[in-house]
Amino acid sequence: MCRAVVFDLDGLLVNTESLYVEVGRRILARRGRTFPQELIDRMMGRPTPVAIELMIAYHGLSDSVEAIIRESDALFPELLDERLAPMPGAESLLQSLAQHDVPCAMATGSRRHFVDMVLERTGWHGRFGFILSAEDVRRGKPAPEIYETASSRLELPPSNVLVLEDSRQGCEAAVGAGTFAVAVPGSHSRHQTFPDVRFVAPDLGDPRIRQAVGIPSEDA
Repeated sequence: MCRAVVFDLDGLLVNTESLYVEVGRRILARRGRTFPQELIDRMMGRPTPVAIELMIAYHGLSDSVEAIIRESDALFPELLDERLAPMPGAESLLQSLAQHDVPCAMATGSRRHFVDMVLERTGWHGRFGFILSAEDVRRGKPAPEIYETASSRLELPPSNVLVLEDSRQGCEAAVGAGTFAVAVPGSHSRHQTFPDVRFVAPDLGDPRIRQAVGIPSEDA
């Protein structure tokens, strides 16, 4: 049985993957470029600077990574205010884990500045024992470092740590770290495959997620 849960953020707890796509489309449209699904898939789940590097290389842009990040930072606050929403089952699962004293953490490829903006708007500050962001690891997803670090911080063997991820890259990181990896794809990633995960859940309300940490299914 798992004894702790580590959540990804974007596209797993909140709908920010769709917001990232909207920001990317706006940035590329300003340059006469499109944001094809192939590029979206390459970028999804990766640390922000790496994702931007992929965008620049794909389209042969002359912009620097730092310039694109500044541009996206200027676009995001308004989108977050207007469109940010929790993913189905997120609030209920967080409440259930808190009620049963299951330790929770977050491990995301987003920068801490962005994470703080999201948590301020969701009111989820304090729900996580710790947060690992892009600045806290040398090698981002799909490398396993972030989940190896999370397991170490939790003082648990990776096999006792339930990791919830929405993207193939994130699941690859979780599987590579030896955790109990579960895929919870959204509409943005449902077309992807998730090799070697324990199971694929339709959303965070799947009772198998609670059961993995010993919460009875009737509490779902």
